[in-house]
Amino acid sequence: QLQAFGGGLVQAGGSLRLSCVAPRMIFSVFSVYDMNWYRQAPGKERELVAAIRSGGSTYYGDPVKGRFTISRNNSRKRVYLLMDNLTPDDTAVYYCNARTARGEHWGQGTLVTVSS
Repeated sequence: QLQAFGGGLVQAGGSLRLSCVAPRMIFSVFSVYDMNWYRQAPGKERELVAAIRSGGSTYYGDPVKGRFTISRNNSRKRVYLLMDNLTPDDTAVYYCNARTARGEHWGQGTLVTVSS
């Protein structure tokens, strides 16, 4: 249901923009989902990085506040994660997630590697 892309290798201090698209959802369905970005670093548990609710309010985890920006375009069925001032601690597989009270969908993950 979800396809995430945009990961890659970047030097510390650099930026990346991740995208997640829901190609098989119609946009009116996509728009009611709360959209989330999670990440999982090697040997660590998956953690919530950022979220944007259907109404547009946002949440950021403490490690990324002030550096990451989540946004969405319902007509394009996409959610974005702009990541600035990246550090090696941001290295992880990033997953997008769509959630309502009725259920959720996950994307396949995109790898972000930040070199020092």
